[in-house]
Amino acid sequence: MDASETAVYQYLTSQGFASVIYEPDGNVPPDFLVDGRIAVEVRRLNQHEDTGNGPRGLEHVQARVVAVLRGVCASIGPAASGVTWFLICQFRRPLPRWRELRRALQSKLGSFVDTQETNSAWIEIVPRFRIQLWRSPEKQPNRFVVGALSDHDWGGFVLSEMRRNLLIVMDEKRRKVARVRSKYDVWWLVLANHIDCSLSARERQELRAMVSVDDPWERVVLVDPAHPERAFDL
Repeated sequence: MDASETAVYQYLTSQGFASVIYEPDGNVPPDFLVDGRIAVEVRRLNQHEDTGNGPRGLEHVQARVVAVLRGVCASIGPAASGVTWFLICQFRRPLPRWRELRRALQSKLGSFVDTQETNSAWIEIVPRFRIQLWRSPEKQPNRFVVGALSDHDWGGFVLSEMRRNLLIVMDEKRRKVARVRSKYDVWWLVLANHIDCSLSARERQELRAMVSVDDPWERVVLVDPAHPERAFDL
């Protein structure tokens, strides 16, 4: 099981069902079969960006940015002066091709000149992508070390973002189960909530009014991945 499936499994078993079977039909839907009759599909509820090839989770770009940054830091290596700088990266989509971003990072960071008086500095690497440098009090193996990432596309008005992304994942899963839909009479969609698990009772009610639970889903449940026993239905 991945992290989302594990959280949902813990939620399901906490509900007192007699049987919760993982992948009852192999590596095809459903992810779980509950009490021999309820088919349960699992997914992360995360934020997405629109691409030419459909929606893509924001975290995929974040992970790639971190990988590019770490690769460039390793390629530059240690500083002759022994001074280390932490990188605080801020960006907004769309970004250039990864090859172009990598080349720009190597050029701008490689040519950065510090002085004894410099404790911090800003560098614009490419449009919509800039880095703040902070002098480290301790020497590190490389001159530059990835410190933090600030994705300016992450966030937004919580309820509208949750509605938008719920519609994306519900439709995605609806299409995925279509070919096996008739095998089970009851289908649930249980989502590991990675957007906001702190909604008030009023906000939950507002969200329910914003999202219609349609066929094939009899229930759509949002689970707090850190506390799987904390969940609510749409």
